[in-house]
Amino acid sequence: MEDCKIIELYFARNENAIAETAAKYGKYCHCIAYNILYSEEDAEECVNDTYVQAWGVIPPKNPEKFSVFLGKITRNIAINRYRRDHAKKRNGASAVFEEADSIGTLCTTSDTAVEELALRQAIDSFVYALPSETRIIFVRRYWYMSRVQDIAKDYGIPQGTVKSILSRTRKKFREHLLKEGFII
Repeated sequence: MEDCKIIELYFARNENAIAETAAKYGKYCHCIAYNILYSEEDAEECVNDTYVQAWGVIPPKNPEKFSVFLGKITRNIAINRYRRDHAKKRNGASAVFEEADSIGTLCTTSDTAVEELALRQAIDSFVYALPSETRIIFVRRYWYMSRVQDIAKDYGIPQGTVKSILSRTRKKFREHLLKEGFII
């Protein structure tokens, strides 16, 4: 079913909206949650929480890109669950969260909608300007929270190469944001 039809079901408060969402995006959301939590049961709970949250905000919200909307909800739920579950183990925090936090906090520090839009455009322009392989690696690591070893295996490149690409890209990203006038 097309996304616009699924969203119409949400607006009509038709419970089939959740079934259609699960059929189309269940595996996608599960992959995001699993990459953060590494637990089938926890990932499944996050996906179910995603459906509940989507039901609660549609309407009035009408997402432009439904897959991104669901992915963002799932990612936030999974990260919050990870942090809650590992609150006592601060030293055992995953390196990806430390890296992602240094990038992700930039997205939450703006005070106005205008600043958020400018930041979003700066991020988009940076990501879209990256070479294809670098963009894919960067997005897989910091959006989908894929492990370095998984990225390396999927693309047939050494882990050290992936780490170098990520390190250089983070540095370029920081420079890009500074050039665009954002304080880091």
